[in-house]
Amino acid sequence: MKTTGRAKPRTTSLANVWPATQSQLYTELNRLAEAGLVTVAAEGPRGRKEYTVTEAGRTELLHWLVEVEPQRNRRSDALLRVFFLNHVGPGQARAHVEREGAQAAEHHEALLKVGRSVDGDEGGDLAFHGRLTLEWGLRFTRMRQEWAAWAAEHIGDRASRDTARP
Repeated sequence: MKTTGRAKPRTTSLANVWPATQSQLYTELNRLAEAGLVTVAAEGPRGRKEYTVTEAGRTELLHWLVEVEPQRNRRSDALLRVFFLNHVGPGQARAHVEREGAQAAEHHEALLKVGRSVDGDEGGDLAFHGRLTLEWGLRFTRMRQEWAAWAAEHIGDRASRDTARP
């Protein structure tokens, strides 16, 4: 695992699914090294390090993948705000969901760029599973865009009905 960035996005990069700063990554890698789950395989210029998973690390990874139920965070700051949009005017509410849709569209375009930058057969298993992850991101961002358009339309329809009442 290389912790340095690449100019060309890749489906095998954790940054596509688990964004973290370099200091966060190195903190976690140091913690994993102290636990004997990874070791430094090579060191390069400017403190660059490549890590290798140890046998104990592989065992722990397999345990985590197969036996530990993933956390499915149900809390969303974005949806909490939508829930309380009745406290702003329809124009502000509509602008909010439109911004959500625009942000989703931006993220979708960035993921499409990642997808175009790699050969589907390049990279073996890691690239294959990166593609699966990329596809989830593309579908999720598309769904967010569709929802935002739907929500903006419904906010507009409701505002029209409310102003039409005597």
